[in-house]
Formats: sequence, C-alpha cells, structure tokens
Amino acid sequence: MSRLRVVMALVLLAVALAIVFALARSQDSSAAAGHDPDAAAARASGAAPGSDLIAEREQALQEARAQGRFGQAVARTTRPAPGWVGSRLLNAKTDDWEPAVAADPHHPYLYLLTTRYGAPKACVRCPSPFLALTVSHDGGRTWSAQRQLCICPGHPAQYDPTIEVVPNSGIVYAAFLNATPGNSFSTAFMKSSDHGATWSAPVKVYGKVAWTDKPEITASRSGKDVYVSWNGPSNGDLYVGQSHDYGVTWTQQKLTTSKRYYYAYDARVLADGTVMFSESSLLYAGPNGVHGRVWHHVIFSLNHGRSWNNVVVAKVPVGQKCVAAGCSPDFYLGQTSVVEDGKGRLVFAYEGPVRRYGPQRVYVSRSDNGGRTWTPGMPLSVPGENATGPRLGSSGNGGDVRIWYMQTAHGDDPNAWNVWYRRSHDGGRRWLKPVRISDAPPGAAGYVHRFGFGEIYGDYGEVAVTNHGETFAAWGEGFSYNGPGGTWFNIGR
Repeated sequence: MSRLRVVMALVLLAVALAIVFALARSQDSSAAAGHDPDAAAARASGAAPGSDLIAEREQALQEARAQGRFGQAVARTTRPAPGWVGSRLLNAKTDDWEPAVAADPHHPYLYLLTTRYGAPKACVRCPSPFLALTVSHDGGRTWSAQRQLCICPGHPAQYDPTIEVVPNSGIVYAAFLNATPGNSFSTAFMKSSDHGATWSAPVKVYGKVAWTDKPEITASRSGKDVYVSWNGPSNGDLYVGQSHDYGVTWTQQKLTTSKRYYYAYDARVLADGTVMFSESSLLYAGPNGVHGRVWHHVIFSLNHGRSWNNVVVAKVPVGQKCVAAGCSPDFYLGQTSVVEDGKGRLVFAYEGPVRRYGPQRVYVSRSDNGGRTWTPGMPLSVPGENATGPRLGSSGNGGDVRIWYMQTAHGDDPNAWNVWYRRSHDGGRRWLKPVRISDAPPGAAGYVHRFGFGEIYGDYGEVAVTNHGETFAAWGEGFSYNGPGGTWFNIGR
C-alpha cells in the first residue's frame, strides 16, 4: 500500500529475509517480504498486511467520534472560487483516504473510488479497509450510493485504487491492491461495461511476481491494450503488467534492477499509441530515511509495451520530512503527473526543494518530442511554502492543461494545507493565477481551520475533465496521517 512505513522496512529487511529463508527456501517466498514492514510482519504472523496502521487508524477514528470531532454534518461552502461549485465532502461519516477519479470523455459519467477505513465489513472474511465506489450520471451534480467495488472474501484489506474510462467505449477499468495473508499485496484488475453497476471478477495482473505495490493503470483508446505499473519485491524495482486482450490475460516485465525504489503516480496512452507513466525513484538508507536525490522519471513505450524507455526529467534534493505521528519521513516526497495537451505536447509535473530538507515547490516541464527531452522546470507554487502532490489533466483541446497541488499556509497557520488550481491554454508555457479550491468553511469536518485543513490524507488524489470540459478534482483531508479524514472534491472550469 502507499509507502506504509517504507523507511522502517529497510531496517527490518534483513531480519524479515532471514525468517523467510529459514521457513521456506523458495525464491518467491523470500521476495514476497519486499520493502513493506507490515507485509513482512504479516508473513511471519499470518495477520493482515498493514494491520498495525489499520489498528491505529481505527483507534483514531473511534477517539474522534467519541469526542464529537468526526461524523457531524459539514457546512457547505458559501464563497467558492469564481467558476467553481465549492468543495464537498464525499461522506462526513466515513474515514476515507486516497481517492481516484475518472471521467467519460463523451458522456456525463464520473467515477470516484476511495479507500474506506473503519466501516462494517461485508462479511467476516471480507476486506477492511475496502474500496468504496460512487458514480455520477450528471457530471458530478448528484451521486449514487457508495458501495464496495469488490467484496473479495479471503482478502483482509484493499488499497491504492486506480480507475480509468476507455475513451472509445465508455467501459471502466480499475486496478488496486488486494492484501492476502502470506502473500502481502497483489494487484487485481476489474472492469465494468454498464457504468459501474456491475463488475467482472478480479483478474490477477502480477503473474509470478510475489509482491506488488502502488499500481497505476492506463489503456489504449479501444481498451484492448491495458498497462499497469507497480513496484515489486526486490528493492522497489519497476514492473509493468500488460494485457492485449482487454484485460483477460496478462504478462509482466521487470524494467529496473537497482537500489532505487520506484513509485508510479500517473499514466496515459497518448493519441499516437505511446504508453507513458510518470514515476519517481528514491534511495533509502537506515532509520534516517531518504538520501541522495529524488529522481523524477517518464517511462514510455513506442511499440505497445515490447520495449521501454526511462528518461529522467529532473533530479532534486530531498525535501521536507514529515514528522507528524505515524507519518514516514518520505510522505511528501516524489509525486509526479503527466498529460498530453491536445497538440502533441507533453507536460510533466513534479516537486522538489532548492536545498536539502527545505520546503518543496511544484514545477512543470514540457516536451515537444514525445518525452525524449524536457525543458527546465517552471515553478508554479509559491516560494517558502511546502508543496506536494501535483495532479495534471487536459481536455485534449488546443493546448489545454490543468493542475492542482497541495501547499502549506505557514504564513497564516503553521498547521494548515490547501489545494490550489491553475490552468494553461498554451501547453504549459503560461499559467493563470492560482485559485484555492479547498474552500470549505472553518470548522468543517473538525479538521478544517481558518486557513486550511490539518493534514494531507494519503499519497493520492486526481483530476479529470468531464465531457462538458469542466474540471473534477478530488483529494484527501484529515486531522493527521493516522486520521481520521475524508475524500473531498470540487467541480469548476
């Protein structure tokens, strides 16, 4: 799941591998421990992967409810940004984090997936947390009831949802992590041909790769070609699973063998068929966390996944560490996004500080040659504040590019974050002024203050463009890394 204490995992790795080798001499078993301490502990104990963090989140949720700080009705935004409807909380009563969104380019369907903690299980052997799906048939004005994407009995937990709409057919694809005692995390694929009402049985995309983390999905215009990137069991190496029969069967490729730990954050299949992932890679060492520099990559294939190119767009110092309770030092680091502007130009967003452990700024780079070379980064966030989590979108028309990102409000409140939105009409060369779209009133949900919300809730959040050209942005807000918190969204231009 999303970097669950990955730093601690490196300290425990030698012990975990020794236990695995002692219990079973198979290579697959030793690989399955990976870099995730909860996964390694689960293999030894038979507990659910991530069970320690699940317990901490459930305790935080129970305490917040008991104190009357969570689960109350949330006041609606009264002063939204011009052109925006005002930020809304998906469900005030549920502890949701790391949302994923997708929009149908030709019809007014929107899809929102979120990881839900602390909710009643569908059955004794069903997952918790699980992935909650909600669908809008009218561009986000109204939403269906939230329900579990996959009941998946026998899997103790689910994480890291990703969701995409096949442009030519409107069929919906989803990939996510199913946790399995003794096998840690494994990536599953599902699809729906009736706008999310029913879904196919989950298909394993990982083959013989014994452990997977942070999947990211994309598909061709027809939906025949499907690609999922993840990091794997040996030092977080980069893998790509691919299907060329609409997700029925899958093959896997290992693209890197190094000490760099990869994280996928965004993916596109471009108009010319190029497959592109935005990734970052980090080096971990001991209890002090990340060292060296953070590299930001585009990973792309020009031949339907037969071979791949790895281009480093930028190398940046390690930014500010997260020091909140339960939060790993790398929580704010290494997030990326990539998009095509409709004129064959690419825009890549990333983050990084000027100096080691300094506040990060969000940057964008551009490529006019299919990702082979990139311009120097242009800063979009303000200096002096810490910024993270850039997410790009585009309508695919005439140089249109949109971005949102998280930024601190230390100048006003040392414990506040906000979501800011900017737009470009010329492929990322010039940008309109930033607009704050996390505009809930103070006191909303308990963790919203006068100048922002308490903490980013999860690594993920996304942006999509509706069939009418509106921007749909979703993100997580919370009291702390341990929560509780909720999935928020806003709709605008």
